Amino acid sequence: MKRVGMLTRKGAQAYATVGLETAVMGASPHQLIVLLYDGLEKALNRALWALDEGKVAERGMAISKAITILDNGLDAALDMEKGGELSENLHNLYGYMSRTLLKANIKVDRNSIEHVADMVNDIATAWRSIGDNGKGLS
Repeated sequence: MKRVGMLTRKGAQAYATVGLETAVMGASPHQLIVLLYDGLEKALNRALWALDEGKVAERGMAISKAITILDNGLDAALDMEKGGELSENLHNLYGYMSRTLLKANIKVDRNSIEHVADMVNDIATAWRSIGDNGKGLS
């Protein structure tokens, strides 16, 4: 029975990966940013859950994933030339969030993780409300 459960999990993971890849391939630039925010919010929620459960390794992995999304996803997507002051402000904010999460992981600081999660929620909500009409805003 254990083997069947493992195969089912692997199948579900493969299905999720294909679903994500399909969503990414058909997404507009705006939708890609929304997907990054979705992933960031999930990673932060996972980090908070792991912190509450005392799961140190999972907390570290979730925070690492959040930092990767911030640095290699959202920040890397900024067009500093076209985005001007808005891109510069987002660049600085993403850097602040990454540093805050790194310190929060070291100090096991729930309030700092929640602080970043609140900021991310505010930005993600605003980004989602723009819709695809906001092309080129980053």
